[in-house]
Amino acid sequence: MKNTLSILGITALLFSCSVENEEEIIAPDEKSHEIVHKDSIMGMEEDPKEMLVEAYQHFKEGNDEASIKLANEVLEYGRAVHNDTLVGGALSSLCRNAQRTLDTTKLAELSFALAELAKSTGDQKWMMKRAHMNAEMWRLVGNMKKAEAFYIESMTISEAIGARGMFTIDHFNKSFVSTETGNFIEARRLITKYYALRQEADSTSEDAYGLIALAYLLEQEGNLEGAHEVATVTRRLFQEQNIFPEPPDEKPLINVEASILDNLGTAKLETIKNESLNQSVNGLLAKYLK
Repeated sequence: MKNTLSILGITALLFSCSVENEEEIIAPDEKSHEIVHKDSIMGMEEDPKEMLVEAYQHFKEGNDEASIKLANEVLEYGRAVHNDTLVGGALSSLCRNAQRTLDTTKLAELSFALAELAKSTGDQKWMMKRAHMNAEMWRLVGNMKKAEAFYIESMTISEAIGARGMFTIDHFNKSFVSTETGNFIEARRLITKYYALRQEADSTSEDAYGLIALAYLLEQEGNLEGAHEVATVTRRLFQEQNIFPEPPDEKPLINVEASILDNLGTAKLETIKNESLNQSVNGLLAKYLK
């Protein structure tokens, strides 16, 4: 069955663990302006790197006004002290906020700034960020052709520069495009590769985030009972692990849950939920992916 994603009704999020984390925005060896004291030219007392982390947290909680305010402060400061890492981090942060309201005009403005930063610094990381943010936006809007092209660009750059975090998460992200366009074989390949890369990075990780993609795939394939089991375990693990999905990622999960409610009876829903109480990520992968 096909359940085309609506571009309406992006809910106030949960999020907290986009597998691509904030450490990829601010390089750990960027020392020159990490701590800003009271006598700085901007009068800032807080570490701008931490301000970006705080902006990200506000974004995850749906508080975009506070998130944008902090990111703009860091952007102004980064430009004033010529700290390219802070500038790029702030621009990337603001790209996320543009996703919430599907503001493609604002994203285009920020994308241009990231491209100019990449050109002036020679650092392709910012072109990677630009491509990734555009892919996420166009996936939300529903233009899968554009989304796929930007994911391919992001993955090509991330693999070339060794940005394993972005390379990993974009396998997960791109799987949604394949599922949405009916290429279920490719979607399975991408989800499998995502989990292989996560295993390489942390063999002890109980990564629940990728289950969103699996739930969506099962629902689109017509396996509603399987999709409900995976979605139920996903929500339980998110609560246990304090994980909140970003807008492009929570949207398909919400649609899966709505489809299940519309098509499965209450008794069946409750039975599957109870049977999945002790289910693990690896158990679900073995059951539905391999």
